[in-house]
Amino acid sequence: MKSRKRLIPKPSFKIENIIQKLEKEKIEYNEFLALLEKANDTFFDTPELEFELLLSNGLPLELDEENYIFLKTAHTKIEDQVFCIVDIETNGSCVKKGAQVIEIGAIKYKNDKVIDKFESLVHAKKIPEYIQEVTQINPKMLENSPVVEKVLKEFKLFLGDDLFIAHNIKFDYGFISDSFEKYDLGKLYNRKLCTIDLARRCIESEKYGLRALKETLDIDVDNHHRAYYDALATTYILKECISNLENKDITSEDLIMFSKSSKVKQKTIQKQNNKKEE
Repeated sequence: MKSRKRLIPKPSFKIENIIQKLEKEKIEYNEFLALLEKANDTFFDTPELEFELLLSNGLPLELDEENYIFLKTAHTKIEDQVFCIVDIETNGSCVKKGAQVIEIGAIKYKNDKVIDKFESLVHAKKIPEYIQEVTQINPKMLENSPVVEKVLKEFKLFLGDDLFIAHNIKFDYGFISDSFEKYDLGKLYNRKLCTIDLARRCIESEKYGLRALKETLDIDVDNHHRAYYDALATTYILKECISNLENKDITSEDLIMFSKSSKVKQKTIQKQNNKKEE
């Protein structure tokens, strides 16, 4: 009698696995295309077109003179990085259940300066009462606002491949990405960073919600739960976090890694940079 072997499914290979590899090292262009062919979550049949799609969807890739693909954020110092700080208000929690953005605000921030901004209400017929109470946004205010697809298209152009920053990144990034996909605008592949995580590494506070940090840092920005003003408050939090770094001569990828590493002290980044220089 033949013994029965337990079949263990092989883990699927996705674009995210390629990005994780890029976080650590450059990838030769032909190898990169081969990896795209291997991925099972691509949109196009040809890797060259998929590469172009990733670029259009905000993944900050570049090809160097030696024919290697790399993440620009892995080579961009934080003083040269354009951070796009984003906040949204929505009429629900899930795009797949019919919710949509009702307001979006974003600020481009580079080297301690605000260099651009984006702000728009979005047309919506229904807003639950509790959301109206929290945001002070009602359907009448949105009657003459642009439709969601138009606003999303404009915001995607504004965002480009900048580093996406939000206070509670999981919600804002995920909601916008799902919204993009719903209107055939692709999905988000921008590198991202959560200021809640970063603040926990850089700021002493009893709580790390936006309102609590505004009080801790004495940030004088009113209109809480309005997208642009919450994005502005988040910009001040980002500024404070960067100013509190023990070592500021780091790349954007270093900063992302640092924000996620709750058990790593700030001096660890300095050690890593020293190793790179050796």
